[in-house]
Amino acid sequence: MVKNCKGVQVLKLENFGDLQLPAYATEHSAGMDLLAAIDGELVISPMKRVGVPTGLSIAVPEGCEAQIRSRSGLAYNHGIFVLNSPGTIDADYRGEIRIILMNLGEADFTVSRGMRIAQMVFASYMHVSLDVVNVLSETHRGSGGFGSTGAI
Repeated sequence: MVKNCKGVQVLKLENFGDLQLPAYATEHSAGMDLLAAIDGELVISPMKRVGVPTGLSIAVPEGCEAQIRSRSGLAYNHGIFVLNSPGTIDADYRGEIRIILMNLGEADFTVSRGMRIAQMVFASYMHVSLDVVNVLSETHRGSGGFGSTGAI
């Protein structure tokens, strides 16, 4: 059964201040942009990671998750990635959303207050049961992985 992920409650924390709530950049955007809720600036040196606060806590509906993903422009232009992308915010987590940013670029990168640093995508999920068996069913692909279906 697909769950309805609409109607997510959001709590603005003290450091959120006058920032804008996460929003979809275009009519068909899948992800909402998350902003850095920091005072001043934060420099991320090459090959370093930081946890950037967003100033928000959310109540994700049961049966849904919020996935935290990199922004393509930051990744392509500066080598800035969400380190555990996609990160998951579970339905029972009520703490501040913090974004783990990693600088895989060659130069220092400066994060400033209000900068769009990540995307948040909501998705439903299901719990499954694991059934131990002695043999798995056969498929054409079999155990082929890591490029076994073609290089391109």
